[in-house]
Amino acid sequence: MARQKVSGIGGVFFRAENPEALAKWYAHHLGVDEVPGDYDTPAWRPAGGTTVFAPFPADTDYFGDPGQRWMINFRVMDLDAMVAQLVAAGIEVQADGEVHPNGRFARLYDPEGNPVELWEPAGLSRETEEKT
Repeated sequence: MARQKVSGIGGVFFRAENPEALAKWYAHHLGVDEVPGDYDTPAWRPAGGTTVFAPFPADTDYFGDPGQRWMINFRVMDLDAMVAQLVAAGIEVQADGEVHPNGRFARLYDPEGNPVELWEPAGLSRETEEKT
């Protein structure tokens, strides 16, 4: 019998001070649909693509606040457009000016202070569109 492995992430679950308000913030600003209230309504279905699963050392400063135990990274097709949209909504976003071999990144924090990283994978967005 073939060795089994998971096929992807089925959900991201975390504690929040105000879960309803935070779910609405993610839906409104990042397009992550809220969890449906019934089994007939489909849940958020992200586009396929690379997902990185990476435990970090306990003393990393990559997430910002030393007490922060997790960070979510969302793939985006156009980082510049997403950053502009968030800034227009009054959300502070720090775009990394460096283009890394795996793409471009930006960082923001949700209303409860959780770090959110945006990632435009190399070769998937503007670069691909400009070549076609």
